[in-house]
Amino acid sequence: MTDFSNKSDIEIEQWIANHQKQQQTTSELYRELIEERGRRTERKKGLNLEKSLSALKQAAIAGHCITYGDLAKASGIEWSKARHQMNGKNGHLDQLLDLCDSRKLPLLTAICVNQKGLEKGELEDTALAGFTLGARRIGRNVTDEIAFHLAAKEECWTWGKSQQ
Repeated sequence: MTDFSNKSDIEIEQWIANHQKQQQTTSELYRELIEERGRRTERKKGLNLEKSLSALKQAAIAGHCITYGDLAKASGIEWSKARHQMNGKNGHLDQLLDLCDSRKLPLLTAICVNQKGLEKGELEDTALAGFTLGARRIGRNVTDEIAFHLAAKEECWTWGKSQQ
């Protein structure tokens, strides 16, 4: 395991970005960088990537979507404090997407929706745009955003069934 103690958060972010630009997201160093960023973010903000990932895995195995609020609850964080940490570049969902990719899991954030979209498992336009932007950043080919989201959800359900 690489020692990152002498690296700043900015250096870690730049290293991750370089790996993504060079499409080297399958390297062991990239995985270690993603894990290190997650640990650092958790210490600062409180949302726990491992707990969120566990909640997403459980939902995929059960074959249903979960909400952003469910991820906050998994970390024991009030929604009012967690909501601003969820979205955007390097937000909790974005880091979960990187984590799924680095661990060769389906893009489990595809099954995380807001309360309004829970019944149908649909993402609102801004959430869909964020999801597909993150997917493109990690090297996924996205031409039709809705079709990509549907395929990603289906991949989650298929993976979930294989875990039973």
